[in-house]
Amino acid sequence: MPQLDAERCRLPLDPPLDRDVLPAPTAAEDATVDAVTDLLATELTWVGTVWDQLAPAGGPGPLTDEPGDLPAWLRSLVLGGGKRLRPRMCHWGFVATGGRTGTAAHTDLVRVAAALETLHLFALVHDDVMDQSDERRGRPAAHVVAAERHRLADGHGDSDRFGENMAILLGDLAHCEADRLAHTLPLELRASWYELNLELIIGQRADLTGAASRRDDAAHAEAVAALKSGAYTIARPLQLGALAAGASVHQRDALAGYGHHLGRAFAWRDDVLGAWGDPVATGKPAGDDLREGKTTIIWTLGAERLDGAAARAMARVGTAGARPDDVPLLQQALEDAGVRKDVEDRIVVEADRALAALETDAAEFTPEGLAGLQAIAHTVSWRTA
Repeated sequence: MPQLDAERCRLPLDPPLDRDVLPAPTAAEDATVDAVTDLLATELTWVGTVWDQLAPAGGPGPLTDEPGDLPAWLRSLVLGGGKRLRPRMCHWGFVATGGRTGTAAHTDLVRVAAALETLHLFALVHDDVMDQSDERRGRPAAHVVAAERHRLADGHGDSDRFGENMAILLGDLAHCEADRLAHTLPLELRASWYELNLELIIGQRADLTGAASRRDDAAHAEAVAALKSGAYTIARPLQLGALAAGASVHQRDALAGYGHHLGRAFAWRDDVLGAWGDPVATGKPAGDDLREGKTTIIWTLGAERLDGAAARAMARVGTAGARPDDVPLLQQALEDAGVRKDVEDRIVVEADRALAALETDAAEFTPEGLAGLQAIAHTVSWRTA
């Protein structure tokens, strides 16, 4: 097996020429994101105030200095940056179907988008515990931070277990705040919100049970990707934005076709980044999905095509028998087998289908919304993090 060329494993592969410059967000889009951030700051201040009134005296022990008690920790993570992709998708679903800023409907939009951001943090923190991932966004994962604070404080008991327990509670607090944000929404928005929550949990369960069963069929990989990634990042936020705007059934159906295809492109881009992404951009170790043996579309194609040393490496990763060179070996073997190119081609197809769906149903959308949906499709499909 030839030596892995790190430069070849950086993403994305050269996109088609008309996709090599990603469009900048609009002022209206950024204004919605700013409103979401402001609401999150207000809500998390409230959480901290109520927490301090209820918590027993004595402070959070090993967490006292850094990262602080759970509300302060949650605040630093939620307000610490990020692409705010889900609020942006909500915004364009809202604008495309006739929603206007400065209205009560836009207030609902901002609220559900803020709920999505805290739900996303819940998912990331719990996912890192389940996957035993040491890094998130270029920094130690929450359970790693808490475990280290426990060790430094010479805490009683097992440091790693303490770290996992604190991370689970941090995720629980994020989910609690997400539901607090959502509970005053109109009924139709709340119904979609709770379905989104179920989809996310079902996807995570399927991911874990599929890995335990060593499933490598494409149907399973695509279902997990849709539930864990494409639906709650693309399709559902679009739907929530449209519901907030009071969209017609025809508008929602038209948006659903676009969201379905773009959700697939997003999920497969996630898979490519999980296998070959640049850690500086993704904030995750190189080849993290391969290291865990996640059943992605890349994994299923690899199971069909790899043999010899590469197939044996696939059997080892995610187990106690894994070797340090398994991930680089698989990265190279999958590329040599054409898997990376195949998935990139699939992303192109799905992105084009999403844009074609917009053109077919263009009459259902506002001109501003149509332009925004077209622009964000490029951003989603060709992102590097």
